[in-house]
Amino acid sequence: MIKNTTPLSMTEAMEYLNKDPSSEEEIKKFGKKFVQVKPEKAREMRKKLESLDLMKMKPEHIVKIIDLLPENSENLNKIFNDVSLNEDEIKKILGTIEELK
Repeated sequence: MIKNTTPLSMTEAMEYLNKDPSSEEEIKKFGKKFVQVKPEKAREMRKKLESLDLMKMKPEHIVKIIDLLPENSENLNKIFNDVSLNEDEIKKILGTIEELK
């Protein structure tokens, strides 16, 4: 039964998998290949990005930012392919990523 449909970053998903003893080791190994930040950093980054209060930034965008950690506006715009960010929004997001890396 589905209880919640909140988007999770890979780091947050791995936390759930590690808590569940029935989850397959193969899935855990696969996920570890893509996780770039520790769970504490991911939570902190999520809070900081949410606190920017950018109307164009949805929860789905936030988890992709945490997963991919874009370093420039070109890579960031690939995440926001459905909306266009202005220069100020891009600077705020990239500044937050750089600050928390």
